[in-house]
Amino acid sequence: MGIQTSLDALRAADQIVDAMRLADELAFESSRDPGVRTLRVLTAALDDDDQLVVIAAVHALGTIADDEASRALVRLLSSERLFVREHAAWVLGSALPRAEAVARLIGMTADGGFGGMLAQRTLEQWSTGAPEPVAVGLETALLGVRDPAARARVVETLGLVRHVIAVRPLLALAADHDEAEQVRAAAVASLGRRPGDHAVLALLDGLACGADALADVARLALVDIAAQTSPDRESARDGLTVAQLFLHADIDAGLSAAGVGDNGGIATLLVRLGDALVAPGTDEPTPVTRVLTMSRGSVAQAAADLEGLHASGHLYGRVPLQPDSSPSATAWSLRVSARRGIRRLLRAAGGVDVLHLRMADVGSLAAADVARELDIPVVFTVAPDPHAVIRSLDLAGRLTRANFGIVDEAEHFWFRVRLVQRLAANASHTVLFPRPTLQRDMRELVGIDLTAHPERHTVVPEGVDLQVVDRAVAEAQGHVAGGPASGALAELRAIVETLPVARRGLPLVVSVGRLHRVKGMATLVQAWARGGLSERANLLVVGGDLDRPSADEREQLDLMDAVVPPDRRAAAGLLLPGHRPNDVVARWVAAARTGLPGLSAPRGVYVCSSLKEEFGIALLEAMASGLLVVAPDGGGPATYVVEGDTGFLTATWHADRLADAIDSALTASLAETDDRRAERSHATVEESFTIQRMARMLDDVYARVVADELAARPSLVGAG
Repeated sequence: MGIQTSLDALRAADQIVDAMRLADELAFESSRDPGVRTLRVLTAALDDDDQLVVIAAVHALGTIADDEASRALVRLLSSERLFVREHAAWVLGSALPRAEAVARLIGMTADGGFGGMLAQRTLEQWSTGAPEPVAVGLETALLGVRDPAARARVVETLGLVRHVIAVRPLLALAADHDEAEQVRAAAVASLGRRPGDHAVLALLDGLACGADALADVARLALVDIAAQTSPDRESARDGLTVAQLFLHADIDAGLSAAGVGDNGGIATLLVRLGDALVAPGTDEPTPVTRVLTMSRGSVAQAAADLEGLHASGHLYGRVPLQPDSSPSATAWSLRVSARRGIRRLLRAAGGVDVLHLRMADVGSLAAADVARELDIPVVFTVAPDPHAVIRSLDLAGRLTRANFGIVDEAEHFWFRVRLVQRLAANASHTVLFPRPTLQRDMRELVGIDLTAHPERHTVVPEGVDLQVVDRAVAEAQGHVAGGPASGALAELRAIVETLPVARRGLPLVVSVGRLHRVKGMATLVQAWARGGLSERANLLVVGGDLDRPSADEREQLDLMDAVVPPDRRAAAGLLLPGHRPNDVVARWVAAARTGLPGLSAPRGVYVCSSLKEEFGIALLEAMASGLLVVAPDGGGPATYVVEGDTGFLTATWHADRLADAIDSALTASLAETDDRRAERSHATVEESFTIQRMARMLDDVYARVVADELAARPSLVGAG
């Protein structure tokens, strides 16, 4: 095609996702023809007003094995634009080490954040072939870095240099009582990768005898050393062991933190799915007998979890992250500690047959590295995320070529898109959600041709625990029939009683989920407050930590407050109770269908206002409760919501269209005179979208992956 033609095609692309895909063509042309003209065209593109073109040019430069191209990338580390510095730091990781870049990469590492992670990753890659200049640079930097958090990041990076040159300074930092605790902890944790060194063992043994937080870190480091010096403990067991993770949630069997921060549908899914996978089969034994669900937690929790990982059933293991409440968008700097904790859990569990990854986040980035190291096959649930969000923001005019780089600084779209591609390409098997145009979406948005190797892909719908929903509906119906309100329903009654008397006979429009821009909760409030919707129904938004909101939650709350000020919420009919456990939410959703005697009318509706929804656990639960639903017109919901019958599909990113859909849903729901439509909604879930059905389909996937791995390994041994 030629470098200029390729660049012109990228500039002319109609949509941003198309241009991002064409950036791969630009990189290919650059590697194919790495001449002077290519360098001239790409360096000129670095000054373009089109920020997407600038990023594409940075990555194209990285494909050129030329000294001048490398020097150009090094110069970009000093760019005034953060997104340019970040992408340059990323791209340099695939180039040969350059001494003049080390100090600038260390500076970015010390600053932290997403750019710090990328710089640290490049320094780690360079330290394999050039450990001395990287280690010396890091030691030198410590002379001038005084901030404890920044200093800890530099020490953590020094710990990634596996050469013996790093041991002495790490020992000194770990033993220095004048250092801040987080700096010492970074050094101590890093020493867990130094088996066979007597000085390391002596220091860790001494620290582990203490009773403080540093002692907990030292004990975990000793566990790490023991795992490297002795074979994995793999007790004989029947059945398969599957590991799964989501590190940005506090996951427990009771789902007590559902709706807080990033504790959304994925946390609910992992708990219910893990239980279903190990539940005894009715006809024959299930292939999976142990599931390990990994999430974030404290150092003390992580240590306590290690002892119980050899039992059968659904087990939980914590990965210690500091700070342990970082939302997924800002947690990239925790890559090293995430990788260390995941490695520790998988080794302690022993005999893990399959690792199932689902998100393009730091947990999957770290876990993929560990799976490769421990030779564990990966199953990856691939979805057009963030591709679908990019397209929605593009269509809404909120993401443009002129601001793409600035938005990318916060959302990391480019990296996440490439991470999805890499995880999908390296997975032993990919799982996909149903979509109306699945093959086209995977090809056009993600770049995967499902027809090339169909045996490597399986469509698996997500599912819900219908027993939980049915119990909730029965409780709500019993209350309507004159029975006492259960604890959850009594709590909802108290919340609705805060409304003026004039609003108490209205039905509920309900939505459940995280308070995050992707979930569109502020857009929902805007849509409901417009026109006559707020006069027809009260709005109940369940989710978020209202006492200690994260930055994302605060953003959504501020947008809601701009529409309905806090002191006007009750008068307007807006109810924001914050998060509740999953079982409580199930009862509240059921009550939106049945009504609350004397307080709210029956036949409310459920609204999912997400910019994108790959499938929609909360939507399925609402349908199973009998509610009419409003959902995004793309992604998974369009495969199970029957337009005009069980729900209404719309462009949820557009407040006016969302308002129209809610209005139509309310009108249709209130016009119902019997339960036939509600029964159809329930039947849809019961027939195709239960958690038990999902578990049985994944049983087949996991068994097939393990069988293929076992068949391939003898041939690999023979070939060696």
